[in-house]
Amino acid sequence: MEEPDLPDLLPSLQGIRTHSAERYLSNAMTDRRFNDEEVAAIFAKATDVARASQRQLPSSEGLTLAELQAIGREVGITPDRVAQAAAELDQLGNETSRRFLGLPLGVGRTVDLGRRLSDQEWERLVVDLRETFDARGIVREEGSFRQWTNGNLQALIEPTPTGHRVRLRTMNAGLRAWMMGGLAMLGIAAATSVAAVVGGAGSELATVAELGVVGAAMFTFGALRVPRWARLRRKQMEDVAGRLASASGAESVGVGPSRP
Repeated sequence: MEEPDLPDLLPSLQGIRTHSAERYLSNAMTDRRFNDEEVAAIFAKATDVARASQRQLPSSEGLTLAELQAIGREVGITPDRVAQAAAELDQLGNETSRRFLGLPLGVGRTVDLGRRLSDQEWERLVVDLRETFDARGIVREEGSFRQWTNGNLQALIEPTPTGHRVRLRTMNAGLRAWMMGGLAMLGIAAATSVAAVVGGAGSELATVAELGVVGAAMFTFGALRVPRWARLRRKQMEDVAGRLASASGAESVGVGPSRP
C-alpha cells in the first residue's frame, strides 16, 4: 500500500503512523480541506501521541538545523525564522541542576557569550541581577574573574578562549536542611523503635512514633516547596540570560541599550 502524500513533518513525529490512519488517509478524505480549529486539533493529537512514546533522541541522533529548516519549510515556516529561533535558544545557554532524591535543590544556567563582556555590560548585568532577585549582593573582581553573590546565589563571569562565559547558579540550603533534618529524625525513630522492640520496651513506641511523624513532616515541608522554588529560579535565570543576549545583539550592531 502506497504511503499517503503527507508533509515531511510526519517522520519527525515518531511512532504516529498506524494502519488505521493509513487506511483513513487513503480514501477520498485525502482531498478534504481542514479549517484552523481542525488543524490545531490534529497537531495537538499528533503531539500527544509523540509524547506518549516517552522517547527522546540523544544529541547524536537529534535533528540538524538543516533538517529542522526542511521540516519548517513544509509547514510554512521560513528557514531564516527557524535559524533565528535556534540561535535565540542557543543564546539562552545550558540549564544545570543539582538533585537530592530526585528533587532540584540546586539550579543554574551557563551562557557562553563567544566574546568579551564590556565593563558597561557587566554593570548593567549587576543592576539586572539586583532587580530580578531583589537582592543587593556583593560584587568582587579578581583579575579577569568577576562575580556577584548573594548567599548561595551566584553570577560568575569566567574567561574562555572565545571571550567570556556567564555562570548563574544557586542552591536552596534552607529547604535542604529541612529535608536532611527530617530524614535524620526518621532514621533515629526507626533505629529507636527496633531497639525498643528488641529490648522489650514497647511503652516507648508511642514516643518514637511521634518522633517519626515530626521527621516525616519536616521532610515533606521541604520537599513540597522545592519544585516551585526551582521553577521560579530557572525562569529568573532564563530571563536574565535572554536580556543579556538581547543586549549583546544590540552591542554587536552598535545600538545602545534602550532607555525608559
